[in-house]
Amino acid sequence: MSVPTKIPRHVAIIMDGNGRWAMHRSLPRIAGHRAGVDAVRRVVRICGERGIKALTLFAFSSENWQRPHEEVGLLMNLFMSALEQEAKKLHQNNVRLRVIGDRTPFSVELQRTIEQSERMTCNNTGLTLVIAANYGGRWDLSQAIRVVAHRVAEGRLRPDDIAPGVIRPHLCLHDLPEPDLFIRTSGEKRISNFLLWQIAYTELYFTDILWPDFDREAFETALHSYASRQRRFGQTGEQISCIQNSKEKQSVGRQISERQIIERRIYSTG
Repeated sequence: MSVPTKIPRHVAIIMDGNGRWAMHRSLPRIAGHRAGVDAVRRVVRICGERGIKALTLFAFSSENWQRPHEEVGLLMNLFMSALEQEAKKLHQNNVRLRVIGDRTPFSVELQRTIEQSERMTCNNTGLTLVIAANYGGRWDLSQAIRVVAHRVAEGRLRPDDIAPGVIRPHLCLHDLPEPDLFIRTSGEKRISNFLLWQIAYTELYFTDILWPDFDREAFETALHSYASRQRRFGQTGEQISCIQNSKEKQSVGRQISERQIIERRIYSTG
């Protein structure tokens, strides 16, 4: 498969289908989650190769606490062991790791492991890998609005001045570009309370492939789908085409000017 010509800066993925993958093989559900960790490694590697700047993975939603107690406990153990095993490898590959979500229900040991992993990789400049754990889009908005409300109560902000630009700095991903591409595996076609604010203009891509089977070909197919789309942001297709043509002309003009400068230097030195 050819390399896509247009690469998203930020990809967000709901990694769905681990349990069904295990069930189809008569395996316990935790086996599907372990296989899902292998899929994470593959996708992180491809993002690094393709020059994608940020990858956000929905690992555990705030609603997932409603699952059987035994499964939740196994998921927490898997999360901690994955962090312990992978953090050093991520650091060696210049990947910056961040975990977003409400950490207060996590064990002290898991919270400490998260902090250590983030601290180890915080100065890396390659891919930013964001793990959303005990995260929900409504929770994200609520905690941001709570900060804004305190500023109003303290008299530091007028209610009439509240705008998107006031709220956004308090959201979990405020310092990253908003996702260009959203992927959900397993055939489900829902957003499921994930990055509600951030995906307002994100391109959505759904695939029937279960997450543990999401391989290089599946990811490349999603990237090709993204590359084939025209992102309008409320404008018409004609407006977007005009903007692109203008940028191309400016690029060609710069190349011609640079070539002329080089030619003058060659002739003058000759």
